[in-house]
Amino acid sequence: MPEYLAPGVYVEEVSYRAKSIEGVSTTTTGFVGPTRYGPVDLPLDVVTGLGEFERVYGDRQQMNFGASPTHNYIWHAARAFFEEGGKRLYVARIFQPTDGDAQQGVAQKSLGSLKFAARFPGKAGNMNVRVTLNVGTNVLALDGPIGNQVPAVRGILASDVVLINRFDSPPEINTPALATLSADRQSWVFKDGSTNGVKVSALDPTRGDTVQVVTATVTVFPIDPTLSPWVYSGLALDPLHQLSGAFDSVEAQFRTYPPEDGSPYEHTPLAIGQARTIPITIGIAGKHDGIAVLNALYAGKTGLSAALADPKSVTADRSVDIVLEGGNDGQLPEPDAYEGTGGDPNSKRKTGLKALEDLDDISIVAAPGSTFGYTGRQAEANTVLNLLIAHAQNMRYRIAVLDSGDKQAVADVRDLRGRLDSTYAALYYPWVKILDPVTRAEIHLPPSGFVCGIYARNDINRAVYKAPANEVVNLAIGFETLLNKAQQDVLNPLGINCFRYFDGRGFRLWGARTISSDPEWKYVNLRRYFAYLEHSIDKGTQWAVFEPNGDQLWANVRRTISDFLLNEWQTGALLGDKPEKAFFVRCDRSTMTQNDLDNGRLVCLIGVAPLRPAEYVIFRIGQWTADAKS
Repeated sequence: MPEYLAPGVYVEEVSYRAKSIEGVSTTTTGFVGPTRYGPVDLPLDVVTGLGEFERVYGDRQQMNFGASPTHNYIWHAARAFFEEGGKRLYVARIFQPTDGDAQQGVAQKSLGSLKFAARFPGKAGNMNVRVTLNVGTNVLALDGPIGNQVPAVRGILASDVVLINRFDSPPEINTPALATLSADRQSWVFKDGSTNGVKVSALDPTRGDTVQVVTATVTVFPIDPTLSPWVYSGLALDPLHQLSGAFDSVEAQFRTYPPEDGSPYEHTPLAIGQARTIPITIGIAGKHDGIAVLNALYAGKTGLSAALADPKSVTADRSVDIVLEGGNDGQLPEPDAYEGTGGDPNSKRKTGLKALEDLDDISIVAAPGSTFGYTGRQAEANTVLNLLIAHAQNMRYRIAVLDSGDKQAVADVRDLRGRLDSTYAALYYPWVKILDPVTRAEIHLPPSGFVCGIYARNDINRAVYKAPANEVVNLAIGFETLLNKAQQDVLNPLGINCFRYFDGRGFRLWGARTISSDPEWKYVNLRRYFAYLEHSIDKGTQWAVFEPNGDQLWANVRRTISDFLLNEWQTGALLGDKPEKAFFVRCDRSTMTQNDLDNGRLVCLIGVAPLRPAEYVIFRIGQWTADAKS
């Protein structure tokens, strides 16, 4: 209660309405699997299009886990997801290094004391890097001696690398030096590493003395020529440069290994935000400054120092090209890689399915490509499927989309289905045939990428309570196995959702069942709709925690949930011609005992009448006569 201690008028805001519950998103999807490039253990960020996916996780090219190339299933799944109607995607990349690989799959190249390395492991890290040196204009004043005052020299910051032209006796022509402040912080000193340095007061622009700042532009060319290069311009050469964006971004933003003093390196929030899109790291061995960096670049190309001093030089003359080598895709990931590491809630480094646990907005999970080569990897593939199911069950508000194995016959997929049982997963068969944009040949892809996109399209166009079936598969040109009605009569009762071809209606997803043995939860839309209701109520009633547990709170909770369910009924999500037939909400002394109250428990009982899909549409037709009663 507010306190009223002095006479006066007090205006207060009060609320006369119940709290509202906002429905959560049901279309955000999480994929786990190997990609050509990208972060493995950094915090995940959402991907909203295929172009963004390629910038972060690499191109569409095939992957090499051994002697023969393998289709890039995660890229194909992301493409299918967005083409079928998906909007938001998280990707937990997994990478398993090859035994004995000292570089751990990371492409790299040393240039003297400089070490250029791909930001992440992967064959797509074998990129070309170009470092171009640029010389600025003369920063000295043009109206006579500039004196000792620091503000007199514009455009120079501490630890800038500069080129100095001095026309005294003997003249110093284009001497590289590092800009530092004098001890009294009143004048600049340009140190070249071998002398005490030259003070600003010793320079006279009227005699032609010049000081020009040297910066670098780093251009990274991806291995896929269809992708645009990354360009970082205006970078300072010295790591102690006052402004962010030093060439060594080495120290702050690019670097991933521990500093030379052995202290652990911690990503700053800025670095974490940029880490997904920064393609390379640049490290400098030992104690170093901007002059050392410049000398390392000089050693990388003959004539670079002369080109830097020549005002008529072109960009190619002032550029050093470095080719990163040794990057590889590792080996085919084992189930442990899919499961991931970093289960500790305080862990900053999580991988695999563990990384998806921290994302509350994901409602669909899949591991496209994990069942490839099912015949020879049956145990590994089944383990990954069980890991997906366990993840969905633990997270409660999401469903696992499971792939059948490639080249499976009807009997094989029945055997696979017999090993699984969960209300939080759905199995799809067969694989989808598309025209591969990489090889220009017809290939078969796991169905999960298409199904996740169809889920999202169904939810956006219709609603989550509508069964995601009888939907066109946009990219399909066929299926690995063309099923007929008799074959689906065998598979559908087992909870195996089939893709079918219908003459005149195209290629369609023709099933919407979970792999549950419990008939109460046999439909995908029912499981997903209850996950939507539960998650929405969970998030929308957090305000009730620690409120006084009495009649007023119970009434507020009832009104909040009733208003939410009334809206669901009005949109057609619940069965019943009246609200009281569609749902009920009870929260009073009939749902709580004194023991519940003594132990701080509020118990609310909610019942809803959900709609089930019209899986079998039956029309009964018989003869009648004109005088028969209707």
